[in-house]
Amino acid sequence: MTHRSALRAVAAAALGLLLTTAGATSAAAEPAAPDPLNRALQQELGVSAARVDELLAAESAAAAAVPGWRDRLGAAYGGAWVRDGALVVATTDPASTAVIEAGGARPRLAAHSAGELDAVQAKLDAAATAVAEAVGTWYVDPVTSSVVVTTTDRAAAESFVAAAGAAADPVRIEVVADTPEPFAALVGGAAILAVAGGRCSIGFSATSTAGTAFVVTAGHCTEVGGDWTGADGVVIGPSAATDFPGDDFGAVRVADTAAWTPTAEIAGSLPVTGSREAAIGASICRSGSTTGLRCGTVFSHNATVNYGRGDVVRGLTGTTACAEPGDSGGSFVAGTQAQGMTSGGSGDCRMAGLTYFQPVNEALGRYGLDLVTAAPQA
Repeated sequence: MTHRSALRAVAAAALGLLLTTAGATSAAAEPAAPDPLNRALQQELGVSAARVDELLAAESAAAAAVPGWRDRLGAAYGGAWVRDGALVVATTDPASTAVIEAGGARPRLAAHSAGELDAVQAKLDAAATAVAEAVGTWYVDPVTSSVVVTTTDRAAAESFVAAAGAAADPVRIEVVADTPEPFAALVGGAAILAVAGGRCSIGFSATSTAGTAFVVTAGHCTEVGGDWTGADGVVIGPSAATDFPGDDFGAVRVADTAAWTPTAEIAGSLPVTGSREAAIGASICRSGSTTGLRCGTVFSHNATVNYGRGDVVRGLTGTTACAEPGDSGGSFVAGTQAQGMTSGGSGDCRMAGLTYFQPVNEALGRYGLDLVTAAPQA
């Protein structure tokens, strides 16, 4: 196998994508899902092939509409999400429900505005330096108009909320079986391997304005430093940048683009045409070197995740797509839109695990990289 084809194989195994314009988006409705993605969504979501295509088109249109509703409703905006393919928009102003309905979305009265809930999360973020390891995540949930705190110990969560000065705020504590962990694995195998020891998954290949190529993956992977190789042991290049904790993204510089050639494809040669953020409630898929292609739905944006040992990461997206050790850094997509790189989670693919990913657009912007996209599908 040539190194060019080897990178394609690694990218396919890890759902590796490549980079063209930072934050590139497409306003068009999502086209029919290519067969591998359609099959994965059918299996994971329990819907028909035709229904998958209907959902992707509706969810793409909903994602494009969300920023406009945020601007239009202003301080009354309570968040938005997708339910059964329809966009739901929350508001604290009863007078605006008719406007929402006339605009083609389903109105929902909210007890609190998005701004109020964001302020509560900011209180919790400010207290994160002293958070107990039993407290796993906290994030704004527009569906219940609250800030959710997950924990394995209710008393620990109550103490954390009180110490943050948020006890009187709309906080909902959920007791869960376990707390999230990064999905890195200190073992050998396929995918992207650290010479210093460790295995992760390719997220997105990348180019800078100067033409240098990179692989973007999870920051808790690149923090080990040193060179990374493909499955055949041939060096891809060194860790070039790491943001972890706080964020969870990093970059590996590709030392020889003649040997390792970026493509605009994901697993099974599926195209990526942009990187518009999917709405809460939308279907989403991820792939990594351990568990391959898995799908679920988005349940939160801007989640804060406590991985313990002082490693708190902000700004992650929560999903019901499972993952396991070694999947870290692998790609998330919604239809043909790139979403981000697997960070960590709880559970596994045998016990309905939850997974969090680092949005790719933040990494692209921080490092000045461009997302290589395929032409939009007809």
